[in-house]
Amino acid sequence: MASAQRSSRLRDPLDGLDPEQRAAASAPRGPVCVLAGAGTGKTRTITRRIAYLVRQGHVAAGQVLAVTFTARAAGELRARLRQLGVDGAQARTFHAAALRQLRYFWPRVVGGEHWDLIDNNKLRLVGLAAGKLGMPTETEVLRDLAGEIEWAKACLVGPDDYPSVALARRRDIGHPAERVAEAYRTYEELKNDRRLLDFDDLLLHTTAALEEHRGVAEEFRDRYRCFVVDEYQDITPAQQRLLQAWLGGRDDVTVVGDVNQTIYSFGGASPRPLLDFTRKYPDATVVRLERDYRSTPQVVELANRVISGARGRPAGARLRLVGQRPDGPRPTFAEYDDEPTEAAAVARKVRDLVGAGVPAGEIAVLFRVNAQSETYERALADAGVPYQIRGGERFFARQEVRQAMTALRTAAAAQTGASATDLPTMVGQILSQLGWSPRQPTGGAARERWSGLQALHELAQDLEPEFRAISTDERPALARYVAELEQRAASQHPPEVDGVTLASLHAAKGLEWDAVFLVGLADGTVPIQHATTDDAVEEERRLFYVGVTRAREHLALSWSLSRTPGGRPHRRRSRFLHGLVPEEDAARSVRRPARHRAGSRAVCRVCGRALNSTVEVKLGRCADCPSDVDEELLERLRQWRGEKARELGVPAFVVFTDATLVAIAEQRPADVRGLVSISGIGATKVERFGEDVLTLLTEDVPGR
Repeated sequence: MASAQRSSRLRDPLDGLDPEQRAAASAPRGPVCVLAGAGTGKTRTITRRIAYLVRQGHVAAGQVLAVTFTARAAGELRARLRQLGVDGAQARTFHAAALRQLRYFWPRVVGGEHWDLIDNNKLRLVGLAAGKLGMPTETEVLRDLAGEIEWAKACLVGPDDYPSVALARRRDIGHPAERVAEAYRTYEELKNDRRLLDFDDLLLHTTAALEEHRGVAEEFRDRYRCFVVDEYQDITPAQQRLLQAWLGGRDDVTVVGDVNQTIYSFGGASPRPLLDFTRKYPDATVVRLERDYRSTPQVVELANRVISGARGRPAGARLRLVGQRPDGPRPTFAEYDDEPTEAAAVARKVRDLVGAGVPAGEIAVLFRVNAQSETYERALADAGVPYQIRGGERFFARQEVRQAMTALRTAAAAQTGASATDLPTMVGQILSQLGWSPRQPTGGAARERWSGLQALHELAQDLEPEFRAISTDERPALARYVAELEQRAASQHPPEVDGVTLASLHAAKGLEWDAVFLVGLADGTVPIQHATTDDAVEEERRLFYVGVTRAREHLALSWSLSRTPGGRPHRRRSRFLHGLVPEEDAARSVRRPARHRAGSRAVCRVCGRALNSTVEVKLGRCADCPSDVDEELLERLRQWRGEKARELGVPAFVVFTDATLVAIAEQRPADVRGLVSISGIGATKVERFGEDVLTLLTEDVPGR
């Protein structure tokens, strides 16, 4: 058995490769550039190349250093190399490799004890720098400053040069560039006084050690002879300079990348080194990997059409994927009136896929910003679908949301009676003390924090008519709002399960699933509103392309025309979808629920006026029209809901909201058709609870 395993490990590294992969793996020592499209087997190719060079005796395994950008990717490289029998080759992230080298050479380069590495205290140090300068020290401001300092160091821009470079690059985080430069300079002084290093220093100090200390450079270059760089389109100037210091004028380097997947320019990444590789190394071997083994031809076709509209790509760097898998279903497009309707529809489709045998762990819902997560968390919970969050914090775990909930609880506890102030105004006043304002701020971290607080304010706006429509609860509106928040927070902390993945498009990079739902594809979100330059819009297009290429078989794209139910449909689908959705057959290609189409707006069953809010549509009447609710029936429905919630171990609103129970008690539907006519009761709810509800309603009818 052991000999069989060993023979498997020592098989020909070129076995099973397609012609292009084989050409890349077996290229002679020297500069090699592999242009590898999504799903074309780049990891397989570069690990086989390392194994081939080692097997042919061109280099010893211990002389190979492969670098990439995430610990997960580095771990995958190491695992595959071990499977190929290549023991001793190093596969690390840039920062991990630099940390190891810096610690080794520290006694010769600096002397004394190693400086400590800043981990979670970076914001504290940035805060001290900002405080010394009289700048604001709110968390979102410090995050913006820290991010800008990281960008500057990644781009090899010092404090003195920052103002002019920031102006030329149109950097804007809501503070004058000169003040940012002062904070940057002060941060560096404080850090050095405390003998601390941040992650950017690892690259910069290791580079300096190699460039300024000949003995260090000679020892390192004698140790490592062959370099491989994965995801080369995302390299920063600081990482590129470190790579050049590693090489020291040598050319034994293999780079792998795809210009179409450059999505980290905001952090200093640039595809320029990849585009200029053959100019730097005129004799380089260039291999193009375009056979896509991940996705069906239908998904591949759509991906090619998405990226074909990209501007500014040199012809030599363009890749057109060729699908290698059997045919699959065509990607679908769907338009909805509002975000909750879109989320509910996606949750139903996810549930259908799971029911058809697609594992929940092989399904992903991808969105542009983390603030979109909460709507889909709730929709999946309502549909009984397990899920997990990848990248970013869960909505109710975000710092600003936790702070807001504490402030809201305190205000609710202090309120002694009903208030003349409406709920959205009360909530807005409380959130304004935490930095919320009706206007979106500038600066990435400030926008992210604002989006969380804004979501809480929007929820207050959504719940206001519902609270007014239901007169049976005498608690002040703010207390009821806080109770609703706490119920939602409790329902979105399930045990760790292998569930549907919720992730931002950035967090999805490097991953793949059998089924992918790309949601919220409206202009202002994809591309994001603050992408105001041509370059920024093109990066958004590449981000959309990355999302499309995550799907193996099923791909669904959707958008909504309004944020809230009954809202003005002012949104337009993303400009990136133009030419993808067949305009001549839009009725078939873009499917919308019949009751939401133009000309079929719901009207009040009492006065006949058009209904505007989601609660009014649910109740079938205007909020100020008289209710004919059967109070005894409503109480029985509430008791049933409480028992069902305890049985399922979920909050009561997951079964049915208060407004839905009122609608049932008012309209008293006689059959399934009547149930589903109530807004918010779909096939999933009917399947799980319809029989119970109809039984209660039948028992209530006299003479039956």
